[in-house]
Amino acid sequence: MNLIQLFIQKYKKKLLLPVVVIGIILFISMQSFLNSAPPKADSIQTIPLKESFTEEETIEYVEDPIVFVEVKGAVIKPGVYELSEGDRVLNAIEMAGGYLVSSNSKQINHAERVKDEMVIYVPEEGEEVEEALLATSSSQSSLVNINNSDATLLSTLPGIGAAKAAAIIAHREQSGPFKVKQDLMKVTGIGQKTYEKLEPLISVK
Repeated sequence: MNLIQLFIQKYKKKLLLPVVVIGIILFISMQSFLNSAPPKADSIQTIPLKESFTEEETIEYVEDPIVFVEVKGAVIKPGVYELSEGDRVLNAIEMAGGYLVSSNSKQINHAERVKDEMVIYVPEEGEEVEEALLATSSSQSSLVNINNSDATLLSTLPGIGAAKAAAIIAHREQSGPFKVKQDLMKVTGIGQKTYEKLEPLISVK
């Protein structure tokens, strides 16, 4: 033991540098070992499975189908109006500016749902109009073709009796088929007012 102490005292200056160097090397080695060691379980941040695979929510906007309705007769602004499917006849009348003072709206069903190509005819007070004309869908299948209909079928139109039906047939035989529906006013006895009643019920195809 005394020999070791004497050895250290005699050579301590020479031994100091190697000891410091060895200590530094050991310190660096320990740091490298700790840094390369696998991370502990509690140091790993987990990502919930639900969040990483959640599908994006999509919002669908469903627009109401658009329909076009024509309002004619005793209203302030007759014309074709764009409405949504499910709107009522009342909405169409409001878009047309409402009724004239001379109108007769008693037979019009204001609660009826509008349909595409529908024609709403508002008669004047004292005017006799078939109920079917007040609010009718002018589908092509129900129209009367004035180019090929006989007198019996033409006579089913409002305001068209046997004489006017014969005049329509005579006109198309002499002048050829009607090219547009407005040509019907070229027939003797059929004026603007009568044509307005007939227009939603007839075709030339």
